[in-house]
Amino acid sequence: MPITTVSSRGRAFVRLHEGNPLTAYRDPTGTPTIGTGFTMKSPYCRAEFARLSIKKLIPGKTKITAEQSDRILRTVIDNGYGKEVVAHSPDNRTQYQLDAGTSAAYNLGGRVVSKWRFGKLWRAGRLKQAADYLASHYNTSKGRKLPGLVRRRQEESLLFEKGIYTGVDTVTGAPEGVPRAETDEKPATGDPVVADVQTMLKKRGFDPGAIDGWFGKNTRKAVLAYQMAHPHLVNDGIIGPATIAQLRRDMKAFKDAAAKSGASAAASGAAAWMAGLPVGWIVAGVIVFAALWFAWRYRDVIARRINTITGHEVEV
Repeated sequence: MPITTVSSRGRAFVRLHEGNPLTAYRDPTGTPTIGTGFTMKSPYCRAEFARLSIKKLIPGKTKITAEQSDRILRTVIDNGYGKEVVAHSPDNRTQYQLDAGTSAAYNLGGRVVSKWRFGKLWRAGRLKQAADYLASHYNTSKGRKLPGLVRRRQEESLLFEKGIYTGVDTVTGAPEGVPRAETDEKPATGDPVVADVQTMLKKRGFDPGAIDGWFGKNTRKAVLAYQMAHPHLVNDGIIGPATIAQLRRDMKAFKDAAAKSGASAAASGAAAWMAGLPVGWIVAGVIVFAALWFAWRYRDVIARRINTITGHEVEV
C-alpha cells in the first residue's frame, strides 16, 4: 500500500530547518513570517490563519501559541505540501523519500517535485541522480548561495537516499532553524551558523568579538544590542530564525542601495542624453525616486539604523 502521510520525524525535520518563532518577523525578502515559515503567500497557511481570525501578519505584533503553530504545521503538511508530493511521486515511495520531498516542497513549493528536474528524476526511478541533484541545486536566493539552503538541500538529499533524519535522530550539528543560546565553554569546533551571524553583526556595527563560531558573552551582548535596536525582533539575546533573517535583510539592503544608485546614475545619464535635457535635472529626479523606493522597501532597516545611532531601544 502506498505511503501517503508525512511522519512525525518528517515534520520535526521541517521545523528544525524552518524554525518556530511565535512572533511575526520579516524574512530576508521582507515577507512577514511567523511560526514554521508560515506566510500569507501560501494558500494553505492563509486558510489556517483565517481559522484564527488573523487577516494580516504584522511583524513584532502578531503572535501565535506553540500549540497553534503545531496545528498549522501538521495541517499545512498533511493537506498541502505532503499531498502535492504524493500526487507527483511514484507509488513505491518510501517514508523517508516522502518526508524529504515534502521538506523540499515546503521550502521551494510543490513545483520542485511536479515540474523541476529533481521530481522528474525521482519519477523516472533514477534515485541516486535525484538525490545528488537535490544536494547540489535549489540553494540560492537572488543568485547568491545561502549557507542555510546549501546545508538543507544536502540533508534532504541524505534523507531521501539513505533515510537519515539529520538533526532529528542523529547528532551532526543543529540546523539553522534551531535557536542558539549563550554557552560558558568554547566548543572544540565552531558553529558555522554562529560564525555567519558574528560576521554579519560586525559588518553592521555590533562587535561580537572574535569570528570563531562560539556563542559566548560578547556575541550575546552584540545579538541583544542588535535586537533592542531593531523593530519587530524579540529581545531575548538568542540567535533564532527571526534575528538571522533580519541580519540578512540588513546585508541585502546595503547591496541593493549600491546597485540601485549605480543603475540609477547610468539610466538617468542615458535618458538625459537621449532627451536632450540637462543631465542634472534627470539625475536629481532619479536619485529622489531611488531614495524614496529604498526608504519604503527597507523602512525597518532604516529604523534600526536610527535606533542604533540614537541609542533608542525597542521592546518586543
